Amino acid sequence: MSTRGRLLVFAAGAVVILIALLAALTRIPGFGSDFHPYSDAAIAIATRQHTANAVSSINFDQRGLDTVGEEAILVAAVVGAATLLRRTGSPRLRPPRAAVTASTRPPLLAATRLAGYVLLPVTLLLGVDVVVHGHLTPGGGFQGGVVLATGLHLLYVAGDYRALRRVRPLIWYEAGEAVGMAAVLALGVTGLAAGTGFLSNFLPKGSSGQLFSAGTVALFSCAVGIAVGSGIVVLLAQFLDEYLGADERAT
Repeated sequence: MSTRGRLLVFAAGAVVILIALLAALTRIPGFGSDFHPYSDAAIAIATRQHTANAVSSINFDQRGLDTVGEEAILVAAVVGAATLLRRTGSPRLRPPRAAVTASTRPPLLAATRLAGYVLLPVTLLLGVDVVVHGHLTPGGGFQGGVVLATGLHLLYVAGDYRALRRVRPLIWYEAGEAVGMAAVLALGVTGLAAGTGFLSNFLPKGSSGQLFSAGTVALFSCAVGIAVGSGIVVLLAQFLDEYLGADERAT
């Protein structure tokens, strides 16, 4: 497509979006108003579904289809980054950058190394807690997945990239991303099979404030946590391997 054609397609889409935004602006409550119909309805539904965290109720129940779309965007971003940074042709002849600069870079502070090793298990435990209790307390699959993925990379902060690669075999996390996304879709399809609708909250709701409550919200949160955590690990691996000049699959 020519540049002129691309601009015309963009202009057409931009006009439609602009009209939709202007129409939406005419219906929003005035600034400082105490009339918030969406929030009132969302909290009422979260209470009815026994989901103590109203945000998780919105993400994984009321607006579950939006969350599936966001998860698909993350998967596409990871795949796109892996494709752009993939190794092509013959392997590089130069040694990894880390080996070249190891003798010239400043030594790692003992306090930094100690903090990395001490905070690693604490951060991973916190990430699991955020994912599993996302329907009860602030957090959920997205937030907990990010905590888990970045917490794992405290090994790199501690100066041990080899140890990070040993606990981060990419094949595991590539599979984890696929399994997490498949689990999200399976929950939606199971709702259809149960006759309640795609991504509907079809499981028993339990009692509000209990671990086994909120129906499918907790399962949805865990599935998203697995997919997000695994996806970010894979994404960071591409950039680290590119920066350090190492190819994990070639070693």
